Amino acid sequence: MVTLTPTQDKYLPYVLAVALFMQILDATILNTSLPQMAQALGESPLKMQWAVISYALTLAIFIPISGFLADKYGTRRIFLTAIVVFSIGSLLCAASPTLDFLIGSRVIQGIGGAMMTPVARLILVKSYPRNKLLTVMNFAVIPALVAPLVGPVLGGYIVQYASWHWIFLINIPMGVLGFVMGKKLVPALFEDTQRLDWLGFGLFAAAACGFTLAVEFGSQVGRGMYGLLLAVAASVLLGAYVAHAKRRPAPLFPLSLFDIRTFRIGITGNLFTRLGISAVPFLLPLLLQVVFEYSPSQAGWLLAPIAIGAIGIKPWVSKIIQRFSYRKVLVLNTLLIGILIILLAQFNDPDNWLWFIPLLILMGACNSMQFSAMNTITIGDLEGAQTSSGNSLMAVNQQLAIGFGIAFGAAVLNLLRERFGLDTLAAFQTTYWILGILTILSGLYFLRLKPEDGRGLY
Repeated sequence: MVTLTPTQDKYLPYVLAVALFMQILDATILNTSLPQMAQALGESPLKMQWAVISYALTLAIFIPISGFLADKYGTRRIFLTAIVVFSIGSLLCAASPTLDFLIGSRVIQGIGGAMMTPVARLILVKSYPRNKLLTVMNFAVIPALVAPLVGPVLGGYIVQYASWHWIFLINIPMGVLGFVMGKKLVPALFEDTQRLDWLGFGLFAAAACGFTLAVEFGSQVGRGMYGLLLAVAASVLLGAYVAHAKRRPAPLFPLSLFDIRTFRIGITGNLFTRLGISAVPFLLPLLLQVVFEYSPSQAGWLLAPIAIGAIGIKPWVSKIIQRFSYRKVLVLNTLLIGILIILLAQFNDPDNWLWFIPLLILMGACNSMQFSAMNTITIGDLEGAQTSSGNSLMAVNQQLAIGFGIAFGAAVLNLLRERFGLDTLAAFQTTYWILGILTILSGLYFLRLKPEDGRGLY
């Protein structure tokens, strides 16, 4: 355990707080801004999904090596580098003249983000004793609750009254603040490192990209065969990773993790359940602005109830799980989320916006319950060295699910419009029905849990 100065001991958690706020604000502020960005870049608002997917996919690919880089080159150097890369990526996003340039800039941003928050969390874990860690972490993650509430509203006002470029430019002063704080407060911690599994990293990254691109190409008229070929290639690459991991003593993600039943159920259920959940924050602002012609600020305010619901349920999550068990909570909560997504398909009149509020508050509460339950049951039975690799794989899985969910939601929407000729409102409504039904079906997977699973976690 490193010895902190009194100043470091008091203010080091603020470093993670700033990093988390930057990253989550950037993720949530973008959704309400996409229609205006599309107009400025000469693109269709319904084909802007790669501005979001590219970032989530980059996070998923680079998160696994963030800990290795921090251990080898030092936590301070990697954290400061991450903030600089994230800020440069933000500047390039603001300067983007085309969608392709924006996507490339989001990749640079994602590389910085993949190192920034995980390394900041690692710094706290290594710097504080276990009996103080929960208090420190709870304080540091407060911005993670506030940013989703502020992001959509702030994004709406920025694009309505200023310019979409400021969506990214506001990261620069926060990046400067984070850099200054990091330089003064972050200790330089090193660890002995094994050689990184670069071949495993390459195989995994290529497979993740292949599956995401397969969904995108599969939805485009005349490119279905490319999508199929990419899916086959990605499956082969994933199989190659499995064969490689069986032979290598220290693979990127040990296959022994999947011998643990609760981890296997949690990680798989997490991936499929998030397909519908992840698509909604992308599709809903588009429905409100493109179809119902709400202003960006109005759309932002209508997304805020999701964050309110998520914050409001937090004190009750552990009590509800303790009362009903992980199995019942995950099965029934997933069913409820699916029903709520289907209810979004019933809105066809912009004047009925008041009905959105209770529905979205409940959806935010259910999402928060779902994420907390899935995350804890996934890593709850891991021990020793498995805890670090399992936690890393879970974080990667979450980002992949976000990317897959957005890609799948956008693909279904575009297929319904372009191949089946539905008007835009009908396409959105049908998409919500499909996402809701898939979410309900994914909840059945949690029936594999036993009633007693997770009892040691509360």
